[in-house]
Parts: sequence; structure tokens; C-alpha cells
Amino acid sequence: MIVIVDYGLGNLASVKNMLKKIGLDSMISKDRNEILDASLIILPGVGSFDHGVQNLHNYNLIEPLNTFALDYKKPVIGICLGMQLMCSSSEEGDMKGLSWFDTKVTKFSFSNSSIKIPHMGWTHLVSDDDIFSNSFGEKRFYFVHSYYVKYDLDTSLSTSDYGGITFSSAIKKNNLYGFQFHPEKSHKYGMTLLKKVLNQYI
Repeated sequence: MIVIVDYGLGNLASVKNMLKKIGLDSMISKDRNEILDASLIILPGVGSFDHGVQNLHNYNLIEPLNTFALDYKKPVIGICLGMQLMCSSSEEGDMKGLSWFDTKVTKFSFSNSSIKIPHMGWTHLVSDDDIFSNSFGEKRFYFVHSYYVKYDLDTSLSTSDYGGITFSSAIKKNNLYGFQFHPEKSHKYGMTLLKKVLNQYI
């Protein structure tokens, strides 16, 4: 069973609906045992970094998430804020993230005031990884974010550009995936991507 982790933030229903469209059952839960029994978990999220970390603590989810990801080494997909929470820290706050990826999340900053923050809308990405290959010819996904993960050769699955800043739009390390964009809002592109990732495990 796929478990979408409920820590009080994120498009939980949208993620569940996308999974249903590709023929996969899932449940939304913050129950420790249901999370640990899952075959794969999705950590969604919309909001601020410290709010997300604090909610994980409030719901007593730090320990089961670490057990699932690091001890059981089962697959985890982080989406938007969920991806950023998998990192060590963020310029958005003072709290420590899950630290599954040893990187700090950075705020977009531009001297050109015409470049708006947040970065919002459809954006292309660059990747040679097979999970981004599709029959549509394009790699376009929907983004909404004011903070980003810097490109890293060892963990970046794809990069995107906003305002001249190249950032990691997807990251991967072993059983851990992170997507800065929203596959559940990215129509056929997101559906194809999720199918490819989930078919490796489900």
C-alpha cells in the first residue's frame, strides 16, 4: 500500500487522485504503524519549512519516517516542501530538516525586480534519466516555490532554470526521490513520471 503522509500540509487529495488515475490504491495517514507497513510513502507539502518540520515533530513522525527511509530503506517520494524537508536545513527557517540529503535549501534572490518570486508555472527541465523520457517530446512540470535546492552532481536527477539560476528540480539518493515540482498538477507529464517511478517498486 502507498501511504501519503499527512502532517497537516500539502495537496493530499490531489496526490491521491493522481494515483487513482494511474490505477494505484493509496491511503492518507499519519499513523506510525500504517506508515511503517507501507510499500512506499509520499511526503507532499505546501508551506514554510519550519512549519513543516514542526508539524512532523507535533505528529511524532520524525522517528517512523527515519526508520522507513534509512533503516528499512523503503522508497520515499518528496514533493515540493516534502522534498525540501528531506534536506538538512533551509534559509526559510531555523529548524533542522530530516537531513536525508546533505544540502541546504536556498531562497531565490534577484537584483532584477521584474523576476517574480515565487517561481510559479510550467517550466522545462533538463535530464538524461529514463524516468523523464516520454512520448510527448517535452519535459514540462508545474512549479510553485520560493526556495530551491542547488545543483549537485551526485544527487540531481534533473535541473531547471529560473531567472538565470539553475537548480535541482529533482533529486535522488538510493531509495529517496525528491521533486521540487508538483507531478500531481502536471497532467500527462506528471502522470507518466509517477508511473515510471512507482513501477520500480509497486
